Amino acid sequence: MNKKYLETMLYSTAGVAALVVILIAVNFLLGTFNARVDLTEGSVYTLSQGTKTILSKLEAPVKIRFYYSQTSAAVPVGLKTFAKRVEDVLREYERAGSGKVVIEKLNPEPDSDAEDSATLDGIEGQLTNTQEKFYLGLTVSFLDQRAALPVLAPDREQLLEYDITRAVSRVASTTKPVIGIMSALPVMGRPLNPMLKQQPTEPWVLSTELQNLFTVRKVELNAEQIPDDIKVLLVIHPRDVSETTEYALDQFILRGGKMIAFLDSYAYFDQQPDLQNPLGGNAAGQSMFYRLLKHWGYGMEMGKVVADLTYASGAGPRILPTLLALTPEALNKDDVVTSQIGTMLVPFASVFTGKPAEGLTQTVLAQTSPNSMLVDLIIATLSGEPSTRGFQPSGSPYPLAMRLSGKFKTAFPEGKPQPYQRPSRDGKKDEPKADAAKDAPQLKESAQDNSVVLVSDVDLLTDGAAVEVQEIFGQRLVVPRNGNLNFAQSLVEQVAGDFDLTKLRSRAAFTRPLTVIQQMEARAQQSYLGKIKELEDNLTQTQEKLAALQKQRAGAASTILTPEQQAEVENFKIKAIETRKDLKELRKNLRVESDALQFWTKLINIGLVPLLVVILGIVLAAARRRKVVAK
Repeated sequence: MNKKYLETMLYSTAGVAALVVILIAVNFLLGTFNARVDLTEGSVYTLSQGTKTILSKLEAPVKIRFYYSQTSAAVPVGLKTFAKRVEDVLREYERAGSGKVVIEKLNPEPDSDAEDSATLDGIEGQLTNTQEKFYLGLTVSFLDQRAALPVLAPDREQLLEYDITRAVSRVASTTKPVIGIMSALPVMGRPLNPMLKQQPTEPWVLSTELQNLFTVRKVELNAEQIPDDIKVLLVIHPRDVSETTEYALDQFILRGGKMIAFLDSYAYFDQQPDLQNPLGGNAAGQSMFYRLLKHWGYGMEMGKVVADLTYASGAGPRILPTLLALTPEALNKDDVVTSQIGTMLVPFASVFTGKPAEGLTQTVLAQTSPNSMLVDLIIATLSGEPSTRGFQPSGSPYPLAMRLSGKFKTAFPEGKPQPYQRPSRDGKKDEPKADAAKDAPQLKESAQDNSVVLVSDVDLLTDGAAVEVQEIFGQRLVVPRNGNLNFAQSLVEQVAGDFDLTKLRSRAAFTRPLTVIQQMEARAQQSYLGKIKELEDNLTQTQEKLAALQKQRAGAASTILTPEQQAEVENFKIKAIETRKDLKELRKNLRVESDALQFWTKLINIGLVPLLVVILGIVLAAARRRKVVAK
């Protein structure tokens, strides 16, 4: 064998071995660095800062058990892809937890220990179209606390991070949060009171549902201090609330308490004696915070409600513009509370006016459409043509629900207001009684950022607007009519946990539609409707001309078309044929453009990377060949 050939083989073998060693060393060195870059739109693979903060405060490891029937052929392909994305999110939790988050993946095959564990953890088996069972869920456990997400569904993928982080926050808390309810309405029920001729009432479904998760306590409407153990205060319709109570709410917020307030200038379900009608008439109750709202930069139109033709209920003679049927377009899609509520029914809503005071930021959760306006209370319940007469839209949306965040300052810089003292019989006011305990020192500003949620309607929480109660075989079954109950519960759950939950964003969607095609179709649809409108206008004009010509004739001969009428009919037929031809051509061009765009988009997405690899390979091969020839 040629000596030169042996040397070449030896050097080549040694070179390859050296290259392998170098690659292993480089790979080992790079493996010590944990650098990741999320280039997706919306950072779908990056956890929110609120989640990272909550994980950093854990005092002991949290275990997340992920149950997924990965070897089951019954799992649909779409769910397999979704399950893979859930795993990616869980890896982010494990990485962000720095040892405080332990991920355990289990495959609950039939009759296995993993299936028994899934049952004990409350994970529900799902059935496919072939009636085969598979599992896709998780549990979060911390010490002896446990929370389950029995079913993970792609429909809630944008709320996946929020659901997991909320479960972590819930199990890390050793006690149930105390929720206070302050209301002029019998939210927590009302006992029989023969003296006031009041019949007993059942608690609202909202109150019953909250009692399943929290310790719920009633707070009197004239309270001068909010108990320290109350973490969240739900204020529903504070009718005729005093300045002393407003001061108590002010100090509650400044010391870190969370408040969710439902205010209303026309509470339909709170019928009160009408002071302007002494003969026994009733009027809807009104409620607001006069001092607090003004200090935060807002007000309410007390003599008006909002009417919206875009979100109006009913149609035609039964249209009711003040009974708002809000669709997802009216709700904040970027907030975890409102992103997947669906629809809401808001009867006779008020609106907030103004802008946030210095140091506060506003996040609108729900709003009207620009096709809305404020109307007087006298036409609030009118429907049909009387309710839309003289309608002039404002051109800009009105906020119906919003969250104020930031460092709050007291609305009572002069100090606590003195309670009202009734005059005595001699005309002098009674001296205020000395309290057994001195008032706590006044807080001037909150130490940390806080948030307050304001909603401009109360009726949406009532059972009549939110749920349908059915009696089935003696059992009381509650069926939600809309997302009203979900909205209120989600607000409470969000602020009752860690405050950092309010900082979580709604995750961006992993799947992105071809918006360019959607925009093309929308423009084509607009043109299509324009053509139809033109055709209908021509038909209307032709009919009017025929009717005018018909009036000029009388008797039996009026049923016979004149030459002028025949000409008008023929002209209309020609225009109709031309318009239909244009519509057909428009639809054809739309399909051609849409199909072409989809083809080129798929070709680029699928074939671009392989094509670049081929081109790179050809370039490297040509360069190597040129180098060999040069030698």
